[in-house]
Amino acid sequence: MKNTIPSIKKVSLLTDKAILFHSLTGKDSMVLLDLIYPYFKEIICVFMFVVPNLDYNEKYKLYIKSKYPKVTKIIDTPHYSLPSWIKHGAYGCKKDLTVHKFSVQQINEYIRASNEGFEWTFYGFKQSDSMNRRLMLRTYEDNIINYKTKKCYPLSEWRNKDVLAYNQLKGLIKPMSYNAGQTSGDDVSNIDYLLWVKENSPDDLDKIFALFPMVKTKLFEYEYQKTIETV
Repeated sequence: MKNTIPSIKKVSLLTDKAILFHSLTGKDSMVLLDLIYPYFKEIICVFMFVVPNLDYNEKYKLYIKSKYPKVTKIIDTPHYSLPSWIKHGAYGCKKDLTVHKFSVQQINEYIRASNEGFEWTFYGFKQSDSMNRRLMLRTYEDNIINYKTKKCYPLSEWRNKDVLAYNQLKGLIKPMSYNAGQTSGDDVSNIDYLLWVKENSPDDLDKIFALFPMVKTKLFEYEYQKTIETV
């Protein structure tokens, strides 16, 4: 953690504009935005959605715009996993074999090309996330900065408990929490996510069902099985 702020400052000496891939509801994104905010004059947040225009995501956008006025744009873009889902008609979504796949890197390059002066991108990856991320991040300066690709990972050396402690210390908005307190984003394949949406934002559940009709069956079968188990 000792390298976090020094690394952010190093990048800020090279540019006053930053791109941040932000999950809106996730703890890592919230903390990372708060950390980099003092060091840049303009920030663009990029949000990759699975289902567009979910009400609970909009609430988080309003929070960002209110608390961080130097965030001049929040750009919504389809999640990179969506083309694969659409090609296979996952969960009953409308199947389209002609849809083109794209990567996070391609999204990043498009954002850079479309916004003059935005060359550096920040991600909330941590070494503790997975072995692959640990191996990748340890090849960069201070385990954080990749000068070749102009990417920065200030949370590289943080753990989940560090992120949660910072969130609480700074009084940031609480992240979405399910799966025994873990945040996993908008995962329509996850029953805990679906139960969270049903409980906290039921109108959004209809939007999910509209795009992925078989999710409704998945949720019904789970709840029916739970009912049987309690009898």
